[in-house]
Amino acid sequence: MVTFLAGGTGTPKLLAGADNVFSPAATTVVANTGDDIELGGHLVCPDLDTVLFLDGEVLDRETWWGIADDTAETHTELTRLADAAGLDSGPRYLPDDAQTAGRDIARWRRFSGVAEFMHIGDRDRAVHVTRTSLLDEGDSLTDATRALADAFGLERTLLPMSDDPVASIIHTPSGPMHFQEWWVGRNGKPAVEDVEFRGSEAASATDAVLTALDDTVVIGPSNPVTSLGPMLAIDDIEQALHETTVVAVSPFIEDTVFSGPAADLMAGVGLEPSTAGVAEAYPFTDAFVLDEADSTTLDVPVVRTDTTLDDAADAERVNCAVETALSEVA
Repeated sequence: MVTFLAGGTGTPKLLAGADNVFSPAATTVVANTGDDIELGGHLVCPDLDTVLFLDGEVLDRETWWGIADDTAETHTELTRLADAAGLDSGPRYLPDDAQTAGRDIARWRRFSGVAEFMHIGDRDRAVHVTRTSLLDEGDSLTDATRALADAFGLERTLLPMSDDPVASIIHTPSGPMHFQEWWVGRNGKPAVEDVEFRGSEAASATDAVLTALDDTVVIGPSNPVTSLGPMLAIDDIEQALHETTVVAVSPFIEDTVFSGPAADLMAGVGLEPSTAGVAEAYPFTDAFVLDEADSTTLDVPVVRTDTTLDDAADAERVNCAVETALSEVA
């Protein structure tokens, strides 16, 4: 049994080639929910959905977001209406008093649907409508995720990190903004001064997540700050990782990041943007998988391979390295 912690695109890309190394039926994926937002009244869970669509064999692998060949008629019309009405195209937060009213899971991250600053396809939107409606009917996020996983025929078990709201808030010279505003709405600008995981002090892992963390844990080459940080900010998850076997794949080759905003975010929270900084962020890790060109010296066992993840064959190679690393520390 093995559990992957998933956020962003790094771990999903690793999962794309995991089936021949780690049996899907014996694999659990715990996904970050700090990136979630409520957009136009619908709860969007990007990191859950990337795994949902990947394992459901519908993921758009060009963008690693949304459903391949999805139409976007509703999104296009929302943009047209806003333009025609002369409305600011956002991101547009709902008023402060609406941020914590009503559906608890949507706290601190509620955006108007006017102009819809995130691209949402039509089939993709149906997932968000179904999820939100199940929550409104009284299901937990774990329950709603299980129902969607059944609908997409998942063999791997997919779990949200918590049924409680945690919001990744980026502090900048222009003020605080949700991660999705900073990354999607403003293209990773302005500079990062700090990152807050709002709600984490009151959040807890579900029993299902804690059971999954009893198994061996794999952290893929995801962003340590906003992809894994919201999980690590929940006390019982962080504690569980200190009590189990953990192997992590670095998203860097020394001080060069493969993709995404990891370097800016790590620098913003005082971590060295490098493999060494990732090791500092993951003090519970028993072994690392590094790229063969990465000469970083760590205090735990290291397995080196080509950690490029351009296709399933690449991902299988890296999973084999993960398996080797696990054998050294199990």
